Amino acid sequence: MTELMDRSGYITLLDAVRQCTLCEPHLPLGPRPVLQFHPDAKILIAGQAPGRKVHETGLPFNDPSGDRLREWLGVTREQFYDPKLFAIIPMGFCYPGTGKSGDLPPRPECAQTWRARLLEQLPNVQMTLVLGQYAQAYHFGTVHKTVTELVQSWQRFWPDKVPLPHPSPRNNLWLRRNSWFETEIIPEIKKQVCLLL
Repeated sequence: MTELMDRSGYITLLDAVRQCTLCEPHLPLGPRPVLQFHPDAKILIAGQAPGRKVHETGLPFNDPSGDRLREWLGVTREQFYDPKLFAIIPMGFCYPGTGKSGDLPPRPECAQTWRARLLEQLPNVQMTLVLGQYAQAYHFGTVHKTVTELVQSWQRFWPDKVPLPHPSPRNNLWLRRNSWFETEIIPEIKKQVCLLL
């Protein structure tokens, strides 16, 4: 803990995020901010928002999405959950609830309140993996109309920012229809992640 306390503001900011209750009235299971953060992290995973299982365990990507994501990256659970290797900062830190076609969008208050402040304290990030439409809108703006178009243009941003579909099982159909993603992009991601770690 001493090492972290040497970094000005790090503990204070992370504690503030973990104690955040801004969205409490809108959260069906109450606030439980889930993220992984250390200023030495080399890779940033920018996701959407925790699902119900992640909310229950308090561990980011501790679900089938995480299993697939770790496979895409070619890393072990131990590597993935090492905050000095991976920062995991979703667009919304708390489970937003479920709608008609899956989980609701991330609450906007998180990104507005915390995102820029957290990203400023990640000076060693060399690769940002951007999962799903909400994170992509934040990190890429409106450069493409669809997630598919953005992911197809991955080389344009490589290796600093990598647009990815969300690894959720809900995207199995997308992955079947876009087999080029796993044959062309995943091997390059694995090589780059291995190089950085």
